[in-house]
Amino acid sequence: MTARTDIPRYSAEELEALAAEAGRTLEQASAQEVMRWAAGTFGRRLAVTSSMEDAVVAHLASTALPGVDVLFLDTGYHFAETIGTRDAVAAVYPVNVITLTPRQSVAEQDAQYGPRLHDRDPDLCCALRKVEPLNRGLAGYDAWATGLRRDESPSRAGTPVVSFDPKRQKVKIAPIARWTQADVDAYVAEHGVLLNTLLSDGYASIGCAPESCTRRVLEGQDARSGRWAGAGKNECGIHL
Repeated sequence: MTARTDIPRYSAEELEALAAEAGRTLEQASAQEVMRWAAGTFGRRLAVTSSMEDAVVAHLASTALPGVDVLFLDTGYHFAETIGTRDAVAAVYPVNVITLTPRQSVAEQDAQYGPRLHDRDPDLCCALRKVEPLNRGLAGYDAWATGLRRDESPSRAGTPVVSFDPKRQKVKIAPIARWTQADVDAYVAEHGVLLNTLLSDGYASIGCAPESCTRRVLEGQDARSGRWAGAGKNECGIHL
């Protein structure tokens, strides 16, 4: 499937006003209430992004808006388990999984920038293989929902439940921003939500497969500590 490009849109001013109001009124709302608001407000102009670390937000969104578009960034570097999780989500849940790809294949990128760009310049690699494809994929939507949580790392501690994304001129929704890992685990257990099997193999946050991008974490470390370890980087750029 391809992302939508022909959907009537709110103006940027209307979206910013919607986000400001919802950010105030939904701060203490449940994740289910937040998703129902998003579905009722934006309908098919809402997309969900998923790294396929788990299917929590995809499942949550599907209960509020069956058939919702779920955008997955296939960087060309993913673990086989992540691709398997994507395929399982597409098969099991009432969602429309859309795979977004970079403009260049890995081989084409290697030819232009040299091999293993992720080791030498991870910011550029993420910009090429994650940020640009997502920006392109979100073009036909007014709002996007993400699985960001405040307890994942200090850099995410201030994540709003609803905000305006000025770079993309869209409403950004983090329905589980206030959840803890215990809340996630309880939701997974209650609903039998699909999980990436790497979560049971020492990985707490799953990105691309090269070790410079994703490593197992030690007990007591925050969930993002295994991402770009030692590189002075803890975000790919999507949420900056």
